[in-house]
Formats: sequence, C-alpha cells, structure tokens
Amino acid sequence: MYICICKGVTDTAIREAVCQGADRMRDLKSCLGVSEQCGICATHAQEVLEQALVQKTHTNQFLPRPPAY
Repeated sequence: MYICICKGVTDTAIREAVCQGADRMRDLKSCLGVSEQCGICATHAQEVLEQALVQKTHTNQFLPRPPAY
C-alpha cells in the first residue's frame, strides 16, 4: 500500500528500511523521502515504522544466538 504518494513510498519500502536499520522518522525521511513535500503521510508512515520496529524486535527475540566461546 502506498504511504507517501508524493514520493511513491510503500509500506513494504518502510519495512525494508527498518530491516536495514532505520528506526526514526528522520531515517525514513533521509533514505526514502517520506514527508518531505506535503507531509500528509507522516502519521501513516510513523504507524508503519512503529509496527515494523515491534515486529523486528519480536523476531529478533526468537533468533538463535551464536554460542559463546
């Protein structure tokens, strides 16, 4: 689903940016251009960002950790 029409940014693109390390709106703005023009998308982009961060944290809790030597 498109989140930012002005820049053509989808929720998938935001989730991918989070996987690559984005964790703030500032990061999304710099790497994807979210909310740079009209700003209408900011609220929705923030929601997707928060959901993706929760999902990333939840997923990382269950990943196997390398053995400590």
